[in-house]
Amino acid sequence: MSSSCGGSCGSDQPNSSCGSGDSRSGDARLAQQDIAITKSLGKIKNKILVMSGKGGVGKSTVAVNLALCLAKKGHKVGLMDVDLHGPDVIRMLNLTGSLEAPANPNDLIPPLAFNDNLKVVSLEYMMKNRDDAIIWRGPLKIQAIRQFISDMDWGTLDYLIVDAPPGTGDEPLSVAQTIPGVQAVVVTTPQAVALADVRKSINFCKTVEMPIVGLVENMSGFVCPHCEQTVDIFSSGGGEQTARDFDLPFLGRVPMDPRVVIAGDSGTPYLSSDEATPATKAFDAVVTAVEQRLPPGPVTVNPFANAGCACSPSGCLSASK
Repeated sequence: MSSSCGGSCGSDQPNSSCGSGDSRSGDARLAQQDIAITKSLGKIKNKILVMSGKGGVGKSTVAVNLALCLAKKGHKVGLMDVDLHGPDVIRMLNLTGSLEAPANPNDLIPPLAFNDNLKVVSLEYMMKNRDDAIIWRGPLKIQAIRQFISDMDWGTLDYLIVDAPPGTGDEPLSVAQTIPGVQAVVVTTPQAVALADVRKSINFCKTVEMPIVGLVENMSGFVCPHCEQTVDIFSSGGGEQTARDFDLPFLGRVPMDPRVVIAGDSGTPYLSSDEATPATKAFDAVVTAVEQRLPPGPVTVNPFANAGCACSPSGCLSASK
């Protein structure tokens, strides 16, 4: 994957096309990439952006376990981590391996395979040293997200789950602009500060005309492992009330469980496990609600699915010149 940001971003990346002075060739590359994005997305039935108004609400945990649960149900799922400054998805799944360039430079790049039903792409997949800091300006972030779609061999999917960083910055905006038909699952915790921020996320979705699948109230109470009584550490019900206030579907509330943290650190996500606990049962209800609102099914392949280049479905128009 190159770092062609397509604009004057001040990048010092070796493969950057910034400042090349050849605007026509840059426009041609962008047009060709647009076609590649359309081809890739045309094979994906449902696109879901998991977002939150603030950090620390368990957004990545929801995204990872949502993808795993859908894959366990037999659906073909892709998980794309666009939290470029803090990509945690690969670590949460304990995936190893790094990007291997295809033998043919025109071939698509295979994502990491968690199992037969789940493909994963994260910036950490592209890095030689996963502890390196990512110090990128907006244009490079936008280009990376576009390449996650255009250059990767996602194949035919029932669901593409996109894990975005908190807030309403470059990454969620780029997803909204690059992935037509994407819908949002908004994650919050019940306390007032988180709910104030989640309202901004809801208004962001309205501004960019992104439908909202529903709200998830995470960390909604703590079930004591000794007495099994529930303690509302962050209060409870705030997410559900916010959903009512905005006339949005409420997908469910998931209680805190220490095993979620332990499993996430060890790369064995807990909410999608086979254990029957209040947290796993509650999360399964959330997944079922998402599945009912966005059912899997046949994908209508876009007209450029078999195109040889960006010119037309039948091949390059310049070949006859």
